[in-house]
Amino acid sequence: MIKFPVFLFFGLVSLSWAQTKNSAVTTDDYLNILRNNLSGEQAYETTAYIEQFWRVVGNDGYNKSIRKVATSLEAAGYVLEEKATPRNRFTYRIEKRPLEHPTWEILGAKITLVGENTPLLSYTSNRNMVYLNSISTPSNGTTSEVIYIKDLDDLQKIAVKGKIIFTEKNGPEIYVEGVLKKGALGIVTYDNPDYINPEKNVNSIQFRSLTYDPKNTWGIALSYQAKEKLKTALEKGKVYAKVIISSKIYPSEELTLVADIKGSEIPEERLVSSAHLQEPGANDNASGVGLQVEMATLAAKLIGSERIDAQRSITFIWGDEIISTKRYLQENEKRAKGIKWGLSLDMVGENTAITGGSFLLEKMPDPSAIWTRGKDTHTEWGGRLLTLEDMRPHYLNDFMIHNFLKQGKVAQWEVNTNPYEGGSDHTPFLDNNIPALLLWHFTDQFYHTDLDRLDKVSQETLKNVGIAALASALTLVNADSYTAMDIVKIVRDAAAKRFSEEFLLSEKSVKAGNPVDSETAIIRAWENWYIKAISSTKDLASPDNMVILDKAILEAQAIIESQSKVFIAELEK
Repeated sequence: MIKFPVFLFFGLVSLSWAQTKNSAVTTDDYLNILRNNLSGEQAYETTAYIEQFWRVVGNDGYNKSIRKVATSLEAAGYVLEEKATPRNRFTYRIEKRPLEHPTWEILGAKITLVGENTPLLSYTSNRNMVYLNSISTPSNGTTSEVIYIKDLDDLQKIAVKGKIIFTEKNGPEIYVEGVLKKGALGIVTYDNPDYINPEKNVNSIQFRSLTYDPKNTWGIALSYQAKEKLKTALEKGKVYAKVIISSKIYPSEELTLVADIKGSEIPEERLVSSAHLQEPGANDNASGVGLQVEMATLAAKLIGSERIDAQRSITFIWGDEIISTKRYLQENEKRAKGIKWGLSLDMVGENTAITGGSFLLEKMPDPSAIWTRGKDTHTEWGGRLLTLEDMRPHYLNDFMIHNFLKQGKVAQWEVNTNPYEGGSDHTPFLDNNIPALLLWHFTDQFYHTDLDRLDKVSQETLKNVGIAALASALTLVNADSYTAMDIVKIVRDAAAKRFSEEFLLSEKSVKAGNPVDSETAIIRAWENWYIKAISSTKDLASPDNMVILDKAILEAQAIIESQSKVFIAELEK
């Protein structure tokens, strides 16, 4: 075990760093300003409004949510683009596109076992019970025998025409084969994952959907309690059920709201923040929508009063997850070239004392997504194993982590990270080689369930995420060469910490009999990642200050290379 390299190398650059100028406005300055101005109140109130709707693109609740956001922006001084003049720095637009398929919304539902007085499930207590894209039954319902189907093979042996299928796995496939092809009336399923604690949260249901098809009938998802009751009834003999569903399927349009704060000096460069609207929960993702509203309105207020500035542009997107962000990046090549950073706000408001888990920053692909060990762990959401070719070395990871940990320390708020997993609005940025992070929470025992309601949302969490996220964004859009040097130091310190942690893990692994070469490969991968991450700070510098930044970069890279060399030599002894 060795400790001396970290402290020795820190000392090598202390004198040269002391001679550099600090950033004119630092992240600490923004954090202090925002701690006095961002309360989370508007975020919470917006979340409360939006979470009342079961939102899918194009339906009434989704569209009302878009209009709610637009009203808040207008109150903060944003001007509709078509009415704006060149002097208006704060603008917004609502993009409208026809939907390929009709939209859907649920009005009510109930399933009752024949002979029982109490419904097995009712929409009034389980608003996720009906599969998206299910059609209405006749107003007086439909009644038929419930047939248990274990798997696809069962469908070849059991007649299901005119019956109601009940299954516990492969629901979508069994629906297609059993309902669309073999004439079953509909399907009843149970497949809640273990991480939502179904035996504890016995009445919760994760939302499910049918792929749109004009021939669709309906699907119902069961809670654990309802599933157990149905299985018990089936063990005793034949079971008949009455299903009543009232839904609306109708032509509509897709709405995406885009708001811009025009940069005062470099407007063609921008940071883009995205929050999706189409999922029906409070934390997922009314909280992301609500927090982004407060961030956008407060930024306009502070910039409008000249308390701060935004030299580069800031764009906020509210729309359909991944789709709206991907479109924004692809529909205008010139604009896309100026996008320097992306943020995804998804499940950002959790009261973790109730939901479980913690706040997480999902990192851009780094070696922890290849060698996931030590403090790096994947969530239950899961992630595929990456390769060295998938790496995205950049300063954004450690810069954002540094800022969130600062806010966490002041607020006594837990902040953690997870290796890259994907699946939200950060992925389109990364797919287009734009640095981006996901801000979220997991594990959440109410994830995608009908228990994800306002009582699981914390205004204090919204406040903390908003302060750290907006302070980071403002630092970046106002960054210069001196900011870049500050970030070089942050990344250099993060590299030192990472090397120490990885060395201890590798040392233990070698002592356990694992090949030294495998362990030194991990150290070298982190060395390469951090060398390139340090170099990426050049995108913040002005041409007239490149010399001093280049010097800081070379010094930091020399430290990283020396640390790596010492640790590898120690492992190879």
